[in-house]
Amino acid sequence: MIECRNISKGKAEGELIVSDEAISFLGGVDPETGVVIDPNHELKGQSIKDKILFIPGGKGSTVGSYVIFQMMKNNTAPKAIICLKAEPIIATGAIMSDIPMVDSPSSVEELVNGQMVEVDSDNGKIEIL
Repeated sequence: MIECRNISKGKAEGELIVSDEAISFLGGVDPETGVVIDPNHELKGQSIKDKILFIPGGKGSTVGSYVIFQMMKNNTAPKAIICLKAEPIIATGAIMSDIPMVDSPSSVEELVNGQMVEVDSDNGKIEIL
């Protein structure tokens, strides 16, 4: 079990998609498909739909919160978000969209691409499945 801080309540399990780069949802992710479209991002061309997204944090415009909300409406959003350090844009988007979100994981070594995990932000923990 990996302890973490609760940002947006909820519980979800799924496959991790991991990036070492911060992401901008405005202009960086297509809200219609959930595919990363930022040409300079390491996840370019990959879908974050129905994945557990693990990123250092977010960047860019505050409109990114509404892009996350639109993704939830379009059923293209990630199931949960794990950040090293939450910032207001992604945190607000997750809260508005009822997407479980945590930050400050006590350990990150086991959090690798393709790993199945459960994010339990109600209890501040991540379980490797």
